[in-house]
Amino acid sequence: MITTDQTESQLSVAVLGEFTLGDFQEFEDLVLGKVSRGDTPDLLFDLREMADFTVDMAWEEIKFSRQHASDFRRIAVLTDSQWVAWSAWIEQLFLKSDVRVFADEAEARAWLAEGVAA
Repeated sequence: MITTDQTESQLSVAVLGEFTLGDFQEFEDLVLGKVSRGDTPDLLFDLREMADFTVDMAWEEIKFSRQHASDFRRIAVLTDSQWVAWSAWIEQLFLKSDVRVFADEAEARAWLAEGVAA
């Protein structure tokens, strides 16, 4: 399950439990809505409560990342997991966005806010 929140310049997504294909498609719809209006939002992706993910979701995420490599300005990934941090580091090789991993939500939000002010 995911929860989402959005402002004019930012999308926030938190994954709770298993991250499924349906969850990812909900996220995709939010992104495509912003992009269709010409926005290049920042993303706060909170994965601290993610328990697992489905294989079809992972495959969809790979395809989506390739098709939308420049749709975000900054991506802050919140996690305590070294595996997720490592995955985010690998993913940034395929994105044109600035991707950073944080364990602290306040630090992640402050970094995203710096990008808006710049």
